[in-house]
Amino acid sequence: MFVLLKVLLFFLRPIVWIVTLFVFALFQSNVKRKQNLLRIAVLLMVFFTNPFIIREVLNYYQEKAFIPAPNTRYSVGILLGGFISYNKKDDKGYFNAASDRFIQTALLYKKGNIDQIIVAAGNGYITKHNFKEANFIKENLVTLGIPAEKILTDSTSRNTLENAVNSKVIIDAEGLKGPFLLISSAMHLPRAKLVFEKQNINVIPYPCDFDSKNIGNNFIEDYVLPSSLALNKWENLIKEIAGITVYKMTGKG
Repeated sequence: MFVLLKVLLFFLRPIVWIVTLFVFALFQSNVKRKQNLLRIAVLLMVFFTNPFIIREVLNYYQEKAFIPAPNTRYSVGILLGGFISYNKKDDKGYFNAASDRFIQTALLYKKGNIDQIIVAAGNGYITKHNFKEANFIKENLVTLGIPAEKILTDSTSRNTLENAVNSKVIIDAEGLKGPFLLISSAMHLPRAKLVFEKQNINVIPYPCDFDSKNIGNNFIEDYVLPSSLALNKWENLIKEIAGITVYKMTGKG
């Protein structure tokens, strides 16, 4: 299923739909059909690259911001991976654009909102290598002054489902009591929450890395000018919706 989902996600990318329509139009001998295909391709391109449209959709879809009440403590914050990129050439990990998850987790611990951290992150690559995201994250949390004994790791999971299953094993083994803060990107949390609750883990979503908050004061750039970032956000959103659909169909979410 892990590999099949990777293949499926390739065909769910809007850019694939747009390029396919342009290619089909290119080889059409019927002028009217060619024009219709080109119109559809252009309309899709305008729609999926418009920053205003995807921002409004994400405002509706994403998990809403959550601020713990003053002096409120949770036994554990469960940090989901996906914000570390592995470079095969130098065999090192690097923080990527979603690393607000790491920042917010560290802040939650430093502020006293969580007592322990579960880092659920192996690697999501099809090809095998020894890099484990959870180990890299733990090393950096320790560098920030968080005691190593306060950080529990799942370094074998490859996706959100395995994050939940392996976190459940750690929770039961350690006798931890919920509710637990589930820390991940705002777009990812609706799917993650479903999967964790299916494993009977009582979680409170703690969203960060909001994709819908990056609005400035420039009308042209924020509302009209086509953006490749908008296209990328649509790809991520469709991935999340596809994941929820598959998990519900298979009874895993």
